[in-house]
Amino acid sequence: MQIKDTMKGKTEFHELHKGRVNMFVCGPTVYDIPHVGNSRVYVFFDMVAKYLRTRGYSVFYLQNITDIDDKIINRAAEEGSDYQAVSDRYYSLYMDIMKSLGIDSVNIYARATLYMDEIISQIQRLQDLGYVYATDDGLYFRIRKFVDYGKLSGQDIDHIEAGARVEVNEKKEDPGDFAVWKFRKPGEPFWNSPWGEGRPGWHIEDTAITECHFGPSYDIHGGGSDLIFPHHEAEIAQMRAISGLPILASVWMHVGMLNINGNKMSKSLKNFITIDQVMRSHSREEIRFYFLNSGYRSTMIFSDAALKESSETLKRIQTTYDKLVIKAGGRASLYADRQGISQKLQGIMDNDFDSREFFAEIMKMTTEINRAIDSMDAESAASYLGIFNWMNSFMGILKEKSDEGIPVKLVDDLISLRNQMRREKMFSVSDAIREILFRNGIILEDREGVTEWRRS
Repeated sequence: MQIKDTMKGKTEFHELHKGRVNMFVCGPTVYDIPHVGNSRVYVFFDMVAKYLRTRGYSVFYLQNITDIDDKIINRAAEEGSDYQAVSDRYYSLYMDIMKSLGIDSVNIYARATLYMDEIISQIQRLQDLGYVYATDDGLYFRIRKFVDYGKLSGQDIDHIEAGARVEVNEKKEDPGDFAVWKFRKPGEPFWNSPWGEGRPGWHIEDTAITECHFGPSYDIHGGGSDLIFPHHEAEIAQMRAISGLPILASVWMHVGMLNINGNKMSKSLKNFITIDQVMRSHSREEIRFYFLNSGYRSTMIFSDAALKESSETLKRIQTTYDKLVIKAGGRASLYADRQGISQKLQGIMDNDFDSREFFAEIMKMTTEINRAIDSMDAESAASYLGIFNWMNSFMGILKEKSDEGIPVKLVDDLISLRNQMRREKMFSVSDAIREILFRNGIILEDREGVTEWRRS
C-alpha cells in the first residue's frame, strides 16, 4: 500500500506494530457548527479507517476535541454564558452530525480539558530541556532550538511571519515562537500549574493526547491542509523535542480545502456553509459520495450544481445496486467475489486511497451490469452484489435495500398499471399512482421507454 506523505512524497506504508495502525486526526474547536469543508476531512478519514480495517489492520482511530480556546471564550462572552456551556453544546452538535454522516469509525474523541495533567507534564519536560521560556503573558516554545522546524511545510524559518494563529508578542524571542501555556486573564477559565493559573496553548493539547494513547510516535496523522502550518509543524517540534525520535508520525495525510466563490471556505472569512444546511436537502449518502468522488489532496469547488450532478451519478449506482438485490434474491456476503474486479478495485484504493479512480471503475462496472442484468442469473448477480457490499462497508454511499415495505410484485403491477394509464392518456391517474408509490418510499425513473424503480 502506498500513501502520499506530505513530508516525504509517495511512500510504501509499513505499520510500526504488525497488524496495528494508530491514526490521529485533528478534530474541531467546538465553538460553532462544522462547515462543509470540515466535514470533507472527517468523511475522508472515516473511509480511511474503515478501508484499512477491511485490509485486515486493527485500527485505533483517535480524534481530539479542542474544548478550550480563544474562539470558545469569545463565543461565551458574546452569549453571556461560560466556556463550558458553549463547548458542551457544540460538542453535542458535532457528535450528532458525525452520526448523521455515518462517521462511526472513531475509537476515542479526546476532549482537551480532560488531559490537563498530560499537557502540564509535556510543558514541564520541554522547559527542563530548554525549549520553553516565560514572558509576562505565558510560556513559549523556541522554534529555533528545534532544527527541523519548517520541514513539514517547507518553510524557511527566517521568513516565517507572525500571525496565522501564531501569537503576536513583542516580548517573544522570535516572532514564530508559539504559546504552550497562557497565563490567566480576568474573567477567563483557568487551571493550576507550576507556572501559575492559566490554560494551554492550541498545539500542546494534541501531542499530550497522542502521547497518552499512542506513545511518542504513531502511524498516521491526518487533518486539513490548512493545519500543516503552524499547527502540525508545532506538534512535530513539541513531541520530537521530548522524545528525541526522528518522527512523530510515519505518514502525514492532508485533505485539500473546499473553495466557494473562488476563496477557501473559512469561518474567519465568513464565507462558509454549515454541513447541517447541506444535510437539509441532501442525504448522508449523497454528501459522502460528493466528498469521496474526488482526489482527497486536491482543492474542491463547492456549489449546489456540482452537488446535484454528483447526486445524479450516485442514483445510477444505487439503482444498479437495487436491481442486483432483486436479481440475487437478497444480499450477498460482504466479501463475495474478492477475485478479479474486486482485486483491481483494491489495487486502486491501495494507491493512496484513490477514491476518484475507484468510482470511475465502479461506474464502468455499473454500465456493464445494466447491459447484462436482464439475462443475468442469480449467482452472477450475487457475485456483483458482494463487490457493492464490500465497497459500501468503507464508502458508505449506498442505502441498503430492505425487504420491508411494498412487495416487489405489487410495485411491478402498479408500474404496469401506471404505464397503461399513460398510454391511454389518463395522466391524472398515472400521476396519482406515481405519487402513491412515492409516499411509500418508491421512486420511479422513466428512461428510454422503460420505467425503473428504487426504494428511497
